[in-house]
Amino acid sequence: MSKLYLYTIPTYRSERTYDLTVAACTLQGIFNREHPENRVYVLDTKKKRPAYWLELFSRKGGWLADFTRVKLDTFDTLAKLAMPYIKGKVIWDPKVPATLNAATTIAGVKDYVVLSPLLNAECSHLFGGMETIDLRGKFDGSVTGSAKNDVYRYMINEYLEKGLCSDHFLCLYEDSASARRSCTLGYVITRDWAVYNRAFTYDLSPWGDEAPKDDPNQPLGCDLETYKLMLDAQYRQTAGKKMCEVAGFFSFWKYSNIAGFPSKHDPVPTEWETVYNISPYNCYQNTVAHDCYNQSVHSQHKIQKLHQGRPAEMELENKCYVCIHMADYDSTTPLYDFMPDKWHNDTRGKLPVGWGINPNLMETYPDIFEYLYANKSENDWFVGDASAAGYFNPNRIRPEHWDMVVAHNKHFYDAADMSVSPMVLDWEEPTALSKDHFAKFSPDGYSTIIMDMHGNGGKDPEAHLWGDMAVDAMYNGACNWAGVEQTSRDFAKALKDLQPGEPTFRMIRMVWITPEQANAALEGARALRPDLDIVPVDPFNYFRLLKKKLSK
Repeated sequence: MSKLYLYTIPTYRSERTYDLTVAACTLQGIFNREHPENRVYVLDTKKKRPAYWLELFSRKGGWLADFTRVKLDTFDTLAKLAMPYIKGKVIWDPKVPATLNAATTIAGVKDYVVLSPLLNAECSHLFGGMETIDLRGKFDGSVTGSAKNDVYRYMINEYLEKGLCSDHFLCLYEDSASARRSCTLGYVITRDWAVYNRAFTYDLSPWGDEAPKDDPNQPLGCDLETYKLMLDAQYRQTAGKKMCEVAGFFSFWKYSNIAGFPSKHDPVPTEWETVYNISPYNCYQNTVAHDCYNQSVHSQHKIQKLHQGRPAEMELENKCYVCIHMADYDSTTPLYDFMPDKWHNDTRGKLPVGWGINPNLMETYPDIFEYLYANKSENDWFVGDASAAGYFNPNRIRPEHWDMVVAHNKHFYDAADMSVSPMVLDWEEPTALSKDHFAKFSPDGYSTIIMDMHGNGGKDPEAHLWGDMAVDAMYNGACNWAGVEQTSRDFAKALKDLQPGEPTFRMIRMVWITPEQANAALEGARALRPDLDIVPVDPFNYFRLLKKKLSK
């Protein structure tokens, strides 16, 4: 019988705990990749989700139900379990935080455990005689004027350019610059995934007009230059024939404007700039990916093609048709951590909604996809989110790569039984080229949010038909929950230009709210606009009805 080895992160948080967790998660990634039957599963007394999903998938009929659980009491027991699969150790340099990411990349490529100098000394009885790569004192800024960038330039040349890393994953994980001191583990516990996939791991700024706050004395634009060197190397590795996922998010305090850490760039523009930069290289982002435990376990669940069916078709009437898009499950943290609290709500099923969940995430959490599909109500429907099977800007895709991009998206849309893309994010109106290709995998509807942050004159499209595909713009002004009264007013603003007496339409984005909150906002908007006969509809009927109107 297969075994599930349970390792619990130490409750006390310190730099030593940080170091132990780095080492444990790199061991986990190697063991779960190399062992054919057994798995290491990490628990954390300070985070509820690892235990939540373990118990759910261990119920009768669950895919983990037949695993025998074995508790690993100490780090030593974990290390000894994984030892047959460990070929060496890599020691990172706390004085140059980027070396933690370099060590993670090396660990995945070479099957090494990642150790801090402190842990290397403490664990000499375990790893003392092993082949060693020591990154201490190796990087001093003599190449680029930035020790941080020297690290990544070296890793690009020695690992990425030589084809040693994954051609499908890059991991944008915050390094130890402040996280080790505060023992922030959000992008430590994800390192099993980077190692498991042999992914190149990095932490760089998407901006070239100001120095990042973790490296203020670097030459201006050095981070961005290194970023583009990495993207170009990854692009050449794929030969333009494969899309690559960037798993992880930029560090807010380093690269954007937050309290105590001023910058000329706010967080949302920094997110958009990241996607703008990576899209021409056939990369898409899985943005918020911290606190996502045990990806190297969950990803190994085998699922069949999912099925959600389609709702009965409605007749077009002179009503105000509203579709509520339960948005921003386009990355692993919302799917893994946020979704359960929204899904388990007494109001779910009473209101037709579209849940925006990017289907490419089934590579990471296929068991969660299967659970959601198996437990959906007749009013729960699954559609793409930002932007389709991954978050990219369609207008930034190079024309010669569109057939490959369609194949990537169609693969995941078919696997998830999806055919609607209601939240395509871009800097300008969708071009004929992008609409032509979206119609091949998203024939049942397309709507978009345009944010012209580069001042190129981008604007929302007017509703129209593109062949058989209805195209619309999504309303974004009610996205954030601000209490019933304010959110109801924001919801009603979406309808301000709509008049009774004819069919009217609004696709409304609402982020990380419960079905109960969505219903409350809808009822509040009805009270504010009693002249409109507001009818909530599922995303499939929304576009069907819009198509009927546009066809007249």
